[in-house]
Amino acid sequence: MESETIAAIATPLGNAGIGIIRVSGGDAVRIVDQVFINGKNKHILKNMKSHTIHYGFIIDEDKNVIDEVMVSYMKAPNSFTAEDTVEINCHGGILVMNRILELVIKNGARLATPGEFTKRAFLNGRIDLTKAEAVMDIISSKNKAALKNSISQLQGSVYEKIKSLRDEIIYEIAFIESALDDPEHISLDGYSEKLMDKITFLCKDVSTLLSRSENGRIIKEGINVVIIGKPNVGKSSLLNRLLGQDKAIVTDIAGTTRDIIEEDIRLDEINLHIIDTAGIRPTEDIIEKIGVSKSIEYASLADLIVYVMDSSIPLDENDMKIIEMIKDKKCIILFNKSDLETQFSIEDLKDIIGQNTVVIKTSTKENIGIKEFLDQIKEMFFKGDIISDDEMIITNIRHKEAFLETYDSLTKIIDSLNMGLPEDFYSIDLLNAYNSLGRIIGEQIEDDLVNEIFSKFCMGK
Repeated sequence: MESETIAAIATPLGNAGIGIIRVSGGDAVRIVDQVFINGKNKHILKNMKSHTIHYGFIIDEDKNVIDEVMVSYMKAPNSFTAEDTVEINCHGGILVMNRILELVIKNGARLATPGEFTKRAFLNGRIDLTKAEAVMDIISSKNKAALKNSISQLQGSVYEKIKSLRDEIIYEIAFIESALDDPEHISLDGYSEKLMDKITFLCKDVSTLLSRSENGRIIKEGINVVIIGKPNVGKSSLLNRLLGQDKAIVTDIAGTTRDIIEEDIRLDEINLHIIDTAGIRPTEDIIEKIGVSKSIEYASLADLIVYVMDSSIPLDENDMKIIEMIKDKKCIILFNKSDLETQFSIEDLKDIIGQNTVVIKTSTKENIGIKEFLDQIKEMFFKGDIISDDEMIITNIRHKEAFLETYDSLTKIIDSLNMGLPEDFYSIDLLNAYNSLGRIIGEQIEDDLVNEIFSKFCMGK
């Protein structure tokens, strides 16, 4: 029942200076008032003004003091959940927080499920579904770009865009329906041309949003970078240089790396998920052979392949096989060990693999070319900029799927217009586009999906 008063610990469990127990619902004040007294042993919450905070103590049923606390009160509808909300700010020990929560539940509250406070904010109309999802995205942000985009979404960037698109669509639906119902007063003469211009514009708008969705995935999850190359060319040295520590074992023995090593680094506002792989070469060693197979598999799934070459030795058959493997993939070639005498030139390499291939002269030993390598990644994925202030970026797969459905419906209208079909055909696809956009903000969504979305939230939020 949504009318039940719920409670949960809203801060992570662990020893900390402060912990918060959040209580929300119609009985929040009454419940907390049973366990809270001020310095004069009076229960005072029922007389509290909204958005005030009060000092006192939490007591158990035997009047024993459990903790010294500060209690704040937010009266409905001016709270996060749009319900009466009381927050108990206590000391952050696991034992004391659990004890206070037990007392609150014993006096009539129910333990909240993960995400239930935010779910109530959505169901009570305080926030739309995109803002609710932004709350969790903010909590789980891995970099500044993801955080920036999530805050923008929380402030309404996605909602406002969806509302604008839906307003344009519903106007056309209403006009068509009105004209069909009252043809004597509302004419459809010349309307097809006007509608074609409008739908073409909307298609372009939605297409632009979809084109940024891959950047959105990368902003949210980071760039999967797979380092490949022959054994002993400097792959693990590159990883260590990027991390600023000796994470991977480096020796002069070829084939030292046999398993996959995964690490994350921060590139300005974005995450790089770096995967160092086993050297690619023919081998009879069973373990090394498995490592080579994994290298090839990971390379096939990478956002970016970094092919490290040893410029101090001639190209061989293994290089040719790797070059063939990375053709038509997003790739940066590192012309490594450039501090030594080179056995072939970058021009020779480009003659083989293609003149447009990005090749950077590096020496992981001497820290040469590493900055240029990182700058090139930014240029390849974001043309030097991670995210501009005025861009709306799709980072949520659910949103992307709904925009794809919207785009499909809009293109069907263009097809119908080109074929000269009756106006009621346009209304069907316009309504489908309108409903697809509505699912993003939660106006056209099933209860099961709402429950699934909020079940992924953390406890107490």
